[in-house]
Amino acid sequence: MAPNVDESVKLFLSIGLDEKTAATTINNPKVTANLTAVIHEAGVTDGCDRTTGNLLYTVATKHHSNLLLHRPTLFDYIVSSKIKTPAQLDAAVSFFDNHAAEDFKLNEFEEACGVGVEVSAEDIEKAAEKVFEENRSAIVEQRYRTNVGQLLGHVRKSLPWADPKIVKDVIDRKMYELLGERTAADNEKPTKKKEKKEKPAAKAEEKKAAVEATPEPSEEELNPYSIFPQPEQNLMVHTEVFYSDGSVLKCNNKKEVLDKHLKVTGGKVYTRFPPEPNGYLHIGHAKAMFVDFGLAKERGGCCYLRYDDTNPEAEKKEYINHIEEIVNWMGWEPFKITYTSDYFQELYDLAVELIRRGHAYVDHQNAEEIKEYREKKMNSPWRDRPIEESLRLFDEMRRGMIEEGKATLRMKQDMQNDNCNMYDLIAYRIKASETNIIFGCRRMYSPHSLDILFFTPHPHAGDKWCIYPSYDFAHCTVDSLENITHSLCTLEFETRRASYYWLLHSLDLYMPYVWEYSRLNITNTVMSKRKLNYIVTNNHVDGWDDPRLLTLAGLRRRGVTPTAINAFVRGMGITRSDGSMIHVSRLEHHIREELNKTAPRTMVVLNPLKVVITNLESDKVMELDAKRWPDAQNDDPSAFYKVPFSRVVYIDQSDFRMKDSKDYYGLAPGKSVLLRYGFPIKCTNVVFADDNETIREIHAEYDPEKKTKPKGVLHWVAESSPGKEPIKVEVRLFEKLFNSENPAELNDDWLTDINPNSKVVVSDAYAVSILKDAAVGDKFQFERLGYFAVDKDSEPGKLVFNRTVTLRDSYGKGGK
Repeated sequence: MAPNVDESVKLFLSIGLDEKTAATTINNPKVTANLTAVIHEAGVTDGCDRTTGNLLYTVATKHHSNLLLHRPTLFDYIVSSKIKTPAQLDAAVSFFDNHAAEDFKLNEFEEACGVGVEVSAEDIEKAAEKVFEENRSAIVEQRYRTNVGQLLGHVRKSLPWADPKIVKDVIDRKMYELLGERTAADNEKPTKKKEKKEKPAAKAEEKKAAVEATPEPSEEELNPYSIFPQPEQNLMVHTEVFYSDGSVLKCNNKKEVLDKHLKVTGGKVYTRFPPEPNGYLHIGHAKAMFVDFGLAKERGGCCYLRYDDTNPEAEKKEYINHIEEIVNWMGWEPFKITYTSDYFQELYDLAVELIRRGHAYVDHQNAEEIKEYREKKMNSPWRDRPIEESLRLFDEMRRGMIEEGKATLRMKQDMQNDNCNMYDLIAYRIKASETNIIFGCRRMYSPHSLDILFFTPHPHAGDKWCIYPSYDFAHCTVDSLENITHSLCTLEFETRRASYYWLLHSLDLYMPYVWEYSRLNITNTVMSKRKLNYIVTNNHVDGWDDPRLLTLAGLRRRGVTPTAINAFVRGMGITRSDGSMIHVSRLEHHIREELNKTAPRTMVVLNPLKVVITNLESDKVMELDAKRWPDAQNDDPSAFYKVPFSRVVYIDQSDFRMKDSKDYYGLAPGKSVLLRYGFPIKCTNVVFADDNETIREIHAEYDPEKKTKPKGVLHWVAESSPGKEPIKVEVRLFEKLFNSENPAELNDDWLTDINPNSKVVVSDAYAVSILKDAAVGDKFQFERLGYFAVDKDSEPGKLVFNRTVTLRDSYGKGGK
């Protein structure tokens, strides 16, 4: 990586940074690398004035990844002091962003960013005087509470290339000249006057004004993909690889390589969604899909679904099928479906070429030895073996003549580097079966013994190969082979960028633009595939699609829609922030927003308590209209469904108590409640079981005229005919799977944090008869209970419902 800490501090101080800024920068490896690269590219390693240094620092921290093609031009203008203010720098970057290479005209650029424009102190003084004259009365009235930023903005508007520091000094001086010393009153916080209650008309005008005053959403909010450059903007300069000897490798595409790439792509955006088929996809993959497929769709480009299938031991056909199904369910259509294994021959040929170029070698260290040597930054004893010898041994690896663990192919990178991902990464390894009696595995004879070697077959490539490329070798090379324009991944892969470009540069391959974004972390769950696999295989949950998991299959089974998931992901944005924990309530908010519009209402009683309406004839059944939608119009019959009202109805046990209170709106002896869409009823008697404690049934009278106006409103279900119970359904109530917001912080104790009450099954709930025809996947709002979906475990005559989410919303508004 970059030079050591002392050298970096010295370098940063030489460009005029103060000691505090230099020290802060050193604590951030990414900024340190960016700034070091900028200083080298600008040619100021021997130092420069503070103004120039501050502008270069701004480029490194704010504009490092935006410039690419135009950086040499920008650095020339900064170092020569043709660009010398932050405003000019911002204007230059804006010009670059909006002009492709072929549209770049020097005279237009210089005019756009004020090159050669000199703003004198006298010019600033005159502009400030004019602003003060125009705003004098307001300044005198508000005194030092005046928004100085607005005054500064007025001056800068007339003199955009003025030095903002000088402008601020002039404004401060003129404030003092006009108002004199600050008084005690100037330092007091303004007290809020108690506003009189306004008339409704005034409130309406206020709301209208508030709407009109709402700021326009930013370009990134309207289009989260606006942060990505166009292909023609991102193909010249990619990154710098810093070596331990202080040298810097600039990874650029050669013109002939670019021309070939653009001919294949036609200048379109090409992305890829590259999951490893070793488990089910989770909500973090939904963000990756949104980024990869979404960018391609927004730019009219193409996105591959590419299976990263380089580890045959962990991959299954089940996972491959699941991934394709879930991608389609999420609403994305791949340009092509490919496998890394489709390119095994090309990858092998590239590995041979890497050896021939002296950039790879066959190593005989075992895993423990490799780890130890890497920790000590020591070269392998076989690092400098002859190229011909490595070629012969690599061929023997391919032909199954060497056992697993006896040899690997490693890239010859930089073992002294500050970046551990440059420590001679493994390019190829041998994969043998766990036992030599596995049916269908490939068998070969060792030339060194009479042993038969058994090798792991690949779920897609079959038994053709017994050596497999590593992620670090295959990922970047297949990106290149597929002409990917934007290689997008999460931030934990950022340190692998150096190795990514090192390998492509070493093989003279086309280099995509790499960009990392923060991964999606959500509270009260785990999203590590290793941990998910553990709790699934050890039956802590009911499979990969358990509704308590945030796997996409689990969310689908729970009743969550792709629309809600994509809206949630879009709301997160495509940022490079630290990826801090997002509270699960934020996801639930988007789920409610969607289901509130799409899930019809109905009534289900979870824990039925029998209520006998004593003043209704035993054989009488009334059909009442219940609303599917809260804002249903009476002239729309499809917005209603029929519910029977008979002598026997059922309410939930939680809606009755023997002792009433002011804050209780349920039923109690002598108290009335309204049955939703029905009649008011009043409790007249309570019938207990033989133990004189358990309530067996309630007796009540209904008010057919509806003259009673009780405050409490209860959901209910009635017998459709005398003695015929309502339909029974099973309802599964889910809570958070883990008690802690971040169970990963518990390290080895994370399993002890599983919530034992995360799943509660109600076996004998009662539902209105309209639900008997519900199909798997259908979604409803059970009034007062939440949103529910029909589960795949449903059988004829016994429906099973999963609660998707409750009605209560701690992030936004819940359902009606």
